[in-house]
Amino acid sequence: MSSRPLVSVEWLESNLTSTDVHVVDASWHLPTENRDAYAEYQQRHIPGAVFFDIDAISTPCDLPHMLPDAETFACRVGKLGLQSHQTVIVYDSKGLFSAARVWWTLSVFGFADVRILDGGLPAWQQAGGKLESGVVKPAPVELSASLAEHCVVNAQQVLAASESSSAEILDARSQARFDGSAPEPRHGLRSGHIPASKCLPYTDLLNEGRLKSDDELRAIFSDLDLDPDKPVYTTCGSGVTAAILSLGLHCIGIDINTSAIYDGSWTEWGGRQDLPVTQRNS
Repeated sequence: MSSRPLVSVEWLESNLTSTDVHVVDASWHLPTENRDAYAEYQQRHIPGAVFFDIDAISTPCDLPHMLPDAETFACRVGKLGLQSHQTVIVYDSKGLFSAARVWWTLSVFGFADVRILDGGLPAWQQAGGKLESGVVKPAPVELSASLAEHCVVNAQQVLAASESSSAEILDARSQARFDGSAPEPRHGLRSGHIPASKCLPYTDLLNEGRLKSDDELRAIFSDLDLDPDKPVYTTCGSGVTAAILSLGLHCIGIDINTSAIYDGSWTEWGGRQDLPVTQRNS
């Protein structure tokens, strides 16, 4: 397997029964889609895959799926039978969407070898891969975890970076939402973007549900004229698609250890009246 954190359908088919490989269905849908990812998992999933519930494996608060503390993470992920020294393959039902968030989450809590299935469930099905229904219930394991705190930033850190230009801030939302010309899907949020941030819609990094090549990614990030001496903070609507930007950065050599995700993202920033907002026409 290469350093690019993706595996092919063929690789997974060949290694699916290995005791050192664990498969995770990381599917998640926006509230506006009216889809139930867990119900869809119960209907069909890759054999042996456990379901990683992004909303349940989180900190209960008024912001969606915020990272849990290390103890909560270890308890809930341990119940999935996942161990940090084994290879974990994550996928989602859209090709590449929420799988990147789970790849990032497992990685920042100390999992050493987390990979994403290239093309996700659609690619698996297109290749004729087997599916099963029901719920996989593995034997729980004792898991210890610690959070790499430098890989996640809060609103105060992002505000400081915005005011001082001490970090590059990349926003994965659409250009229209970034500009403030399109309303936010979550009720009650202001429109616009974090001052001094740059727009890079996560869809620009994808081609039919797959991450673009490293050369294409380098060209995309190069167009943003990022300062190589500054850390990169990624943000989006609620911290899910920001991880796709982090994945792309990782592929071109900007590791998750030298970048960070703003976990609260626009759900927090756009909902707080004390934080500044810029619109394209302002």
